[in-house]
Amino acid sequence: MAKLHFKYGAMNSGKSDTLIKTAYNYAERGLATITVKPALDTKGEDWVVARGGARRRVDVLIGAEEDLREAIRVEADRRGLRPLHCVLVDESQFLRPEQIDQLFLVAKVDDISVICYGLRTDFLTRQFPGSSRLFQLADNFEKLPTMCRCGRQAEFNCRVVDGRHVFHGDQVAIDGAGSVTYESLCGQCFMQEQSAAGAAVIGPPHPPRASA
Repeated sequence: MAKLHFKYGAMNSGKSDTLIKTAYNYAERGLATITVKPALDTKGEDWVVARGGARRRVDVLIGAEEDLREAIRVEADRRGLRPLHCVLVDESQFLRPEQIDQLFLVAKVDDISVICYGLRTDFLTRQFPGSSRLFQLADNFEKLPTMCRCGRQAEFNCRVVDGRHVFHGDQVAIDGAGSVTYESLCGQCFMQEQSAAGAAVIGPPHPPRASA
Protein backbone atom coordinates (compact mmCIF):
# COMPACT_ATOMS: atom_id res chain seq x y z
CA MET A 1 0.00 0.00 0.00
CA ALA A 2 1.26 3.48 -0.91
CA LYS A 3 2.26 5.94 1.81
CA LEU A 4 1.73 9.59 2.66
CA HIS A 5 5.04 11.29 3.45
CA PHE A 6 5.73 14.70 5.00
CA LYS A 7 9.16 16.28 4.52
CA TYR A 8 9.35 19.51 6.49
CA GLY A 9 11.89 22.13 7.45
CA ALA A 10 12.45 25.82 8.03
CA MET A 11 12.88 28.23 5.14
CA ASN A 12 16.00 27.56 3.04
CA SER A 13 16.12 23.87 3.96
CA GLY A 14 15.92 22.79 0.31
CA LYS A 15 12.35 21.51 0.25
CA SER A 16 11.56 22.67 -3.29
CA ASP A 17 14.98 21.57 -4.53
CA THR A 18 14.38 18.11 -3.04
CA LEU A 19 10.96 17.91 -4.73
CA ILE A 20 12.50 18.80 -8.11
CA LYS A 21 15.24 16.21 -7.69
CA THR A 22 12.70 13.57 -6.65
CA ALA A 23 10.58 14.29 -9.75
CA TYR A 24 13.69 13.93 -11.91
CA ASN A 25 14.56 10.60 -10.28
CA TYR A 26 11.07 9.23 -10.97
CA ALA A 27 11.18 10.43 -14.60
CA GLU A 28 14.63 8.92 -15.11
CA ARG A 29 13.14 5.54 -14.23
CA GLY A 30 10.11 6.01 -16.46
CA LEU A 31 7.72 6.50 -13.55
CA ALA A 32 4.89 9.03 -13.81
CA THR A 33 4.44 11.89 -11.34
CA ILE A 34 2.14 14.87 -10.86
CA THR A 35 3.36 18.05 -9.16
CA VAL A 36 0.89 20.04 -7.06
CA LYS A 37 1.09 23.48 -5.48
CA PRO A 38 -1.54 25.53 -3.59
CA ALA A 39 -2.68 28.57 -5.58
CA LEU A 40 -2.29 30.59 -2.37
CA ASP A 41 1.47 30.45 -2.89
CA THR A 42 1.89 33.06 -5.61
CA LYS A 43 5.70 32.93 -5.59
CA GLY A 44 6.78 31.48 -8.93
CA GLU A 45 3.15 31.41 -10.09
CA ASP A 46 2.68 27.96 -11.68
CA TRP A 47 6.28 26.88 -11.12
CA VAL A 48 8.07 25.26 -8.21
CA VAL A 49 11.14 27.46 -7.85
CA ALA A 50 14.09 26.40 -5.71
CA ARG A 51 16.40 29.02 -4.21
CA GLY A 52 19.31 27.53 -6.12
CA GLY A 53 17.55 28.33 -9.42
CA ALA A 54 16.04 24.94 -10.34
CA ARG A 55 12.46 25.10 -11.62
CA ARG A 56 9.66 22.64 -12.33
CA ARG A 57 6.28 23.34 -13.92
CA VAL A 58 3.30 22.69 -11.64
CA ASP A 59 0.72 20.28 -13.05
CA VAL A 60 -2.08 21.10 -10.59
CA LEU A 61 -2.36 24.60 -9.10
CA ILE A 62 -5.02 23.89 -6.50
CA GLY A 63 -7.50 26.38 -5.08
CA ALA A 64 -8.56 26.35 -1.44
CA GLU A 65 -12.07 25.09 -2.20
CA GLU A 66 -11.14 22.46 -4.77
CA ASP A 67 -11.16 18.70 -4.24
CA LEU A 68 -7.49 17.78 -4.55
CA ARG A 69 -8.05 14.08 -5.07
CA GLU A 70 -10.42 14.81 -7.95
CA ALA A 71 -8.02 17.36 -9.45
CA ILE A 72 -5.25 14.76 -9.42
CA ARG A 73 -7.54 12.20 -11.07
CA VAL A 74 -8.55 14.66 -13.81
CA GLU A 75 -4.91 15.58 -14.54
CA ALA A 76 -3.84 11.93 -14.62
CA ASP A 77 -6.65 11.11 -17.07
CA ARG A 78 -5.85 14.14 -19.23
CA ARG A 79 -2.21 13.08 -19.58
CA GLY A 80 -2.89 9.36 -19.77
CA LEU A 81 -0.84 8.65 -16.65
CA ARG A 82 -1.88 5.13 -15.90
CA PRO A 83 -0.35 4.03 -13.67
CA LEU A 84 0.46 7.22 -11.75
CA HIS A 85 3.29 6.45 -9.36
CA CYS A 86 3.67 9.54 -7.18
CA VAL A 87 2.13 12.91 -6.34
CA LEU A 88 4.59 15.59 -5.22
CA VAL A 89 3.15 18.53 -3.26
CA ASP A 90 5.04 21.79 -2.73
CA GLU A 91 4.15 24.26 0.07
CA SER A 92 1.74 21.73 1.56
CA GLN A 93 1.29 23.79 4.72
CA PHE A 94 -1.07 26.02 2.72
CA LEU A 95 -3.53 23.18 1.99
CA ARG A 96 -6.71 22.92 4.01
CA PRO A 97 -6.98 19.96 6.42
CA GLU A 98 -9.71 18.52 4.19
CA GLN A 99 -7.29 18.52 1.26
CA ILE A 100 -4.73 16.64 3.36
CA ASP A 101 -7.47 14.07 4.00
CA GLN A 102 -7.93 13.84 0.22
CA LEU A 103 -4.20 13.17 -0.21
CA PHE A 104 -4.48 10.41 2.39
CA LEU A 105 -7.18 8.83 0.21
CA VAL A 106 -4.94 9.14 -2.85
CA ALA A 107 -2.35 7.08 -0.99
CA LYS A 108 -4.56 4.56 0.77
CA VAL A 109 -7.45 4.10 -1.67
CA ASP A 110 -5.88 4.96 -5.03
CA ASP A 111 -2.53 3.35 -4.03
CA ILE A 112 -0.44 6.30 -5.25
CA SER A 113 2.50 7.52 -3.18
CA VAL A 114 2.20 11.12 -1.97
CA ILE A 115 5.19 13.18 -0.84
CA CYS A 116 4.39 16.54 0.76
CA TYR A 117 6.98 19.25 1.33
CA GLY A 118 6.32 22.20 3.60
CA LEU A 119 6.84 24.25 6.71
CA ARG A 120 6.04 22.96 10.18
CA THR A 121 5.19 26.33 11.73
CA ASP A 122 4.54 29.95 10.80
CA PHE A 123 6.49 33.05 11.84
CA LEU A 124 4.76 33.00 15.25
CA THR A 125 5.81 29.33 15.84
CA ARG A 126 2.22 28.08 15.34
CA GLN A 127 1.48 25.10 13.15
CA PHE A 128 -0.26 25.69 9.87
CA PRO A 129 -3.56 23.77 9.67
CA GLY A 130 -2.27 21.74 6.72
CA SER A 131 0.94 20.81 8.51
CA SER A 132 -0.96 19.89 11.65
CA ARG A 133 -3.16 17.48 9.69
CA LEU A 134 -0.11 15.97 7.99
CA PHE A 135 1.45 15.21 11.37
CA GLN A 136 -1.78 13.44 12.29
CA LEU A 137 -2.09 11.36 9.10
CA ALA A 138 1.29 10.87 7.41
CA ASP A 139 3.03 7.51 7.52
CA ASN A 140 6.54 8.97 7.47
CA PHE A 141 8.12 12.26 8.53
CA GLU A 142 11.51 13.64 7.56
CA LYS A 143 13.05 16.85 8.85
CA LEU A 144 15.18 18.72 6.29
CA PRO A 145 17.83 20.71 8.19
CA THR A 146 19.11 24.20 7.50
CA MET A 147 21.48 26.54 9.33
CA CYS A 148 20.87 29.66 11.35
CA ARG A 149 23.12 32.70 10.87
CA CYS A 150 24.99 31.66 14.05
CA GLY A 151 25.80 28.20 12.72
CA ARG A 152 23.26 26.28 14.80
CA GLN A 153 20.39 24.37 13.23
CA ALA A 154 17.51 26.68 12.33
CA GLU A 155 14.04 25.79 13.58
CA PHE A 156 11.95 28.94 13.16
CA ASN A 157 10.86 31.19 10.30
CA CYS A 158 11.21 34.81 11.34
CA ARG A 159 9.33 37.37 9.23
CA VAL A 160 11.26 40.44 8.09
CA VAL A 161 9.43 43.53 6.78
CA ASP A 162 11.41 46.51 5.51
CA GLY A 163 14.50 45.03 7.13
CA ARG A 164 12.93 44.64 10.59
CA HIS A 165 11.93 41.36 12.30
CA VAL A 166 8.20 41.47 13.07
CA PHE A 167 6.01 39.37 15.35
CA HIS A 168 2.51 40.41 14.34
CA GLY A 169 0.35 40.10 11.25
CA ASP A 170 -1.54 37.53 9.20
CA GLN A 171 -0.37 33.93 9.25
CA VAL A 172 0.28 33.95 5.51
CA ALA A 173 2.52 36.53 3.85
CA ILE A 174 4.34 35.14 0.83
CA ASP A 175 8.12 35.39 0.78
CA GLY A 176 9.20 38.05 -1.68
CA ALA A 177 5.77 39.71 -1.88
CA GLY A 178 6.35 43.43 -1.43
CA SER A 179 8.85 44.03 1.36
CA VAL A 180 8.30 40.65 3.08
CA THR A 181 11.17 38.20 3.46
CA TYR A 182 12.01 35.49 6.01
CA GLU A 183 15.07 34.47 7.98
CA SER A 184 15.56 30.96 9.32
CA LEU A 185 16.70 31.15 12.95
CA CYS A 186 17.62 28.80 15.77
CA GLY A 187 15.72 29.09 19.05
CA GLN A 188 18.32 31.33 20.67
CA CYS A 189 18.49 33.81 17.81
CA PHE A 190 14.70 33.81 17.51
CA MET A 191 14.44 34.73 21.18
CA GLN A 192 16.99 37.51 20.72
CA GLU A 193 14.96 39.05 17.88
CA GLN A 194 11.77 38.62 19.89
CA SER A 195 13.37 40.47 22.81
CA ALA A 196 14.64 43.24 20.55
CA ALA A 197 11.09 43.77 19.23
CA GLY A 198 9.52 43.64 22.72
CA ALA A 199 7.36 40.73 21.54
CA ALA A 200 6.04 37.72 23.45
CA VAL A 201 5.71 34.88 20.97
CA ILE A 202 7.57 32.50 23.31
CA GLY A 203 7.64 33.24 27.04
CA PRO A 204 6.80 36.53 28.82
CA PRO A 205 7.02 39.89 27.05
CA HIS A 206 10.33 41.71 27.04
CA PRO A 207 10.92 45.46 26.80
CA PRO A 208 12.52 46.49 23.52
CA ARG A 209 16.29 46.34 23.63
CA ALA A 210 17.84 49.81 23.72
CA SER A 211 19.81 50.67 20.61
CA ALA A 212 23.45 51.60 21.03
